[in-house]
Amino acid sequence: MEKKAVVIGAGLGGIAVAIRLALKGYKVQVFEASEGPGGKLNTFSLGDYRFDWGPSLFTMPDHVLELFREAGRNPEDYFRYTQIPLACRYFFEDGTKINAYTRRSNYTAEIKQKLGVDEKVTNRYINHSIWLHKMLSPVFLEKSLHKLASFLSWKTVRAAMLFPRMDIFTSMNEANERRLRHPKLVQMFNRMATYNGSSPYKAPGILNIISSLEHDSGVFFPEGGMYSITTSLVKLASDLGVEFNYNERVNEILHKDKKATGIETKRGIIQSDLVVSNMDIIPTYKCLLPGVKSPDKTLKQKRSSSALVFYWGINREFPELDLHNIFFSEDYRKEFEYLFEKFDITDDPTVYVNISSKQNPSDAPPGHENWFVMINAPQYAGQDWDLIIYRTREKVIAKLSRILQTDFSKLITREYILDPSEIELRTSSYRGSLYGTNSNSKYAAFLRHPNFTGKIKGLYFVGGSVHPGGGIPLVLQSAKICAGIIPS
Repeated sequence: MEKKAVVIGAGLGGIAVAIRLALKGYKVQVFEASEGPGGKLNTFSLGDYRFDWGPSLFTMPDHVLELFREAGRNPEDYFRYTQIPLACRYFFEDGTKINAYTRRSNYTAEIKQKLGVDEKVTNRYINHSIWLHKMLSPVFLEKSLHKLASFLSWKTVRAAMLFPRMDIFTSMNEANERRLRHPKLVQMFNRMATYNGSSPYKAPGILNIISSLEHDSGVFFPEGGMYSITTSLVKLASDLGVEFNYNERVNEILHKDKKATGIETKRGIIQSDLVVSNMDIIPTYKCLLPGVKSPDKTLKQKRSSSALVFYWGINREFPELDLHNIFFSEDYRKEFEYLFEKFDITDDPTVYVNISSKQNPSDAPPGHENWFVMINAPQYAGQDWDLIIYRTREKVIAKLSRILQTDFSKLITREYILDPSEIELRTSSYRGSLYGTNSNSKYAAFLRHPNFTGKIKGLYFVGGSVHPGGGIPLVLQSAKICAGIIPS
């Protein structure tokens, strides 16, 4: 008899785990409260402009391609992408501009020319980041940290023995100051902490592993925009027989005798042999599991930062501002300090203006561009967001006007603003936190909620709020780990 599986949420993790369960022989149904798939990896239109809602950087494409290959399909029949020569451009208030080339030799030469830092220094740093990934990925990112078998290997023992070399007992900023020394270069690599919503002044130096994503495997852009990752995987899932049910919110996860039995939606009870929640772990417990004692110690961990995003349609005037552009302040910890006043979210956050512009001609009218302008922000906690948006918008426009030497406000033709409260509303991410819990503790990897629970057999979890974390590569790894512990 065919086994049935229910997946709650059609975010990237939910889609990926549905594919993997279908390949294991399950009849899979996905239930999504929104009108379509994607979660944070979604799209919308504003007049003649098309925007990707969320992630704007694509690394480690093999995690996506693996799903097609395991299904015996040709990835190019579903999904195409191109490698891009620049990870981003950095702009500093003093006029310094640095191109972060993805080719290592070009990047180290650029840093030497612009900052006077010997290429050996940057090379050593990047090599260290790649070494961290090689040592840690098989142990912490590819397996469950909550199964004893994961620790019974030589790779785990070797990684533990090398912890002192991994800067686990010092902060990212301290490690970067020691290894890089130049303040601008430290700023550039400190920003990697924000890739998982943490602070470089609190997070352990072991998180410098993140740099390897850009400077080893490369940076890519999907044909059709980031949303094509979602659409291509939905098509694969559908071809494998996965059934997607949109505009159908799950009201409760059903269980009996400590065993998951299905879900309840507006249509009634849907029975299944197992349930996987792609919903943020906090609302999963608080909203879908009434009467089940939640793991309070895990759920009360500090959350990651959120974001304030301005989606701007602009008159094109700056040909050099394609792809990612990072605008730093000389004292970036001060300029946007008010964002985090009185909110102990990420102590001394790295706040920067992150701009991504259009990649597809159809994304904007001729002579125009769509700009995704993101500023790090705290999670939603009752702040006056109208005031915060007003102050931040003024500061960002003033910064762009200074650095680009033009009245930037006159170039904006369309605008939509996304704040943490709306992120929570749209994606069920608790308080708008983008990556679940932050990684400001050296124990953070072990404290994330596992991909299963011992309380209810047949109940599993996937996505950025559980192991191993947020961001496209880790969410896809989460799906792989989750499916791997589910019996065929």
